[in-house]
Amino acid sequence: MDPGTGAVVGAACAVAAAPFVLGAAGFTAAGIAAGSLGAKMMSAAAVANGGGVAAGSIVAALQSAGAAGLSGAATGAVAGAGAAVGWLASFFH
Repeated sequence: MDPGTGAVVGAACAVAAAPFVLGAAGFTAAGIAAGSLGAKMMSAAAVANGGGVAAGSIVAALQSAGAAGLSGAATGAVAGAGAAVGWLASFFH
């Protein structure tokens, strides 16, 4: 696969997979699922912050994305990461 094609495919796949990955990790529209990776992250963040999850933390950002979808900036970041992975993968045949 040509590196440019690999980058496009990687970007598209990463953006398409993001909602499913967030849901599988427990970041859902209904909140963080009990017993999930998201719940463990939330617990650790709360302990580290003296009982609450800090606004703007990674847990808060992931929950926001799980509940409302990716923002434009987050979509760009995910697409960029996927493009980089796709581009790199294109060199391994």
